[in-house]
Amino acid sequence: MLLTSAYRAYLQLLSPLRETAQIWRLIIGLIIATGIFLICNQTLLRTLLTWQGKNAPAFSEKLLAGSTPLAMYVVLGGFGFIILGVAIALRVVHSRGFAGIFGDLPLCWAQMRAVLTLLVLINLLIWILPPWDMGAPVEFNMKLSRWLILLPFSLLAVLIQVSAEEVLFRGYIQQQLAARFNSPLIWMLFPAVLFGLGHYMPEEAGTNATAIAIWAVAFGVLMADLTARAGTLGPAIAVHFANNVTAILIISLPDNLSGLALYLSPFSLGDSEAVRAWLPVDFGFMIVSWLAARLAIRR
Repeated sequence: MLLTSAYRAYLQLLSPLRETAQIWRLIIGLIIATGIFLICNQTLLRTLLTWQGKNAPAFSEKLLAGSTPLAMYVVLGGFGFIILGVAIALRVVHSRGFAGIFGDLPLCWAQMRAVLTLLVLINLLIWILPPWDMGAPVEFNMKLSRWLILLPFSLLAVLIQVSAEEVLFRGYIQQQLAARFNSPLIWMLFPAVLFGLGHYMPEEAGTNATAIAIWAVAFGVLMADLTARAGTLGPAIAVHFANNVTAILIISLPDNLSGLALYLSPFSLGDSEAVRAWLPVDFGFMIVSWLAARLAIRR
């Protein structure tokens, strides 16, 4: 009963979806969305590698590591094909327009703006608090002047990436499951587990891979709760955006997607002890961000 009351806005969003909420439709839709994403990404990569000519092997390595601004724009921008795939799946399989996946658009934008404003203030407060460090000094990765010039494009690239993930996991998958099953244990946990599996990187993270995946599952559950409380994707996109701007554009790991970062952390993703020590801090800030978002939307 308490969940029904808290998620009242979400239940209203789901009402028109129930006629096409069959699981077989969701499976076909995911196959279509995934296929479009893979085909478009492969076409883009082949085109870029052909354009690079003799430099193709070196460019390919930079893409895999995300070690340059161009490589990062390709990696992050490529997530836009997920949005395209979901839009086509919605139309073909569910006879739905794409805009509806965000919920009421004016409300979505208002909630996103409110949450993002509060999170920016919280992050600024953290930065001006008494000195803290990451166990060792961070290093400049890029000149400030160049970083500022690239910043508008970098912010757009991150927005595309986080919006694509939210559209897929908290939008398409969660909405279709919630329209089919009443239990939040199904429609909150299943997309979150898929989200966590997508962040399982044993080759890069080594012994930390499982802990990072669990962190991602927890993040997915909290974003599912925000989406259900808000009735739109706005708050989840805002929290995800703030998190990834910090991790991708401000302080990034030196061996993973660092091409747009102003600073590099003093440890890499494979540094078991350092990463494990920081995961509780990240988890704590994730909880703070979730609570702040709930406060901003007052649900």
